[in-house]
Amino acid sequence: MISLSQKKQKVEELVDLLKDATGVYLVNYTGMSVEKINMFRTTLRTAGISYKVAKNTLIRKALEQVDGLEFPAEKLKEASGLVITSGDPTAPSKIIKKAFEADEKPVLKAALLDGQYFDGAELKKIVSLPSKEDMIAAIMGSLNAPASGIVGSINAVIRDVASLIEEVAKKQNAA
Repeated sequence: MISLSQKKQKVEELVDLLKDATGVYLVNYTGMSVEKINMFRTTLRTAGISYKVAKNTLIRKALEQVDGLEFPAEKLKEASGLVITSGDPTAPSKIIKKAFEADEKPVLKAALLDGQYFDGAELKKIVSLPSKEDMIAAIMGSLNAPASGIVGSINAVIRDVASLIEEVAKKQNAA
């Protein structure tokens, strides 16, 4: 059994991670072997994502201390692990989905992405969301498209005028 000071330290550790989080996933790891959990944790760590396991009461206390992060009480039952990212909020969903497809574990209970709540059954929806970088690139491409279209049109007109002048010069030389 852990002491009160250890519990407070764990809550503080979780709060520090959660306050900068763009994505928080609550997973049920029941039935995963130690080897599978370690592989899952290593895959997350390699992607720059944190994975923390704590008692549900400690998770609840940490969530209460961070504005905008709240899971329904019924989701904080059974064994819970937190997958926390401060980068692309959709990145962990791909890792969770891949692990689930291989072993049907861990099970996603719920997720909070930039303050938006998703139920565990919506994993496929979360995975299909584009990353922030993809959305920014698409917006920039859309903004850039009209400018490049104008440049292309101006170049086409200049090319046509040059071709016309060349044809007139050929006819004058021929005559």
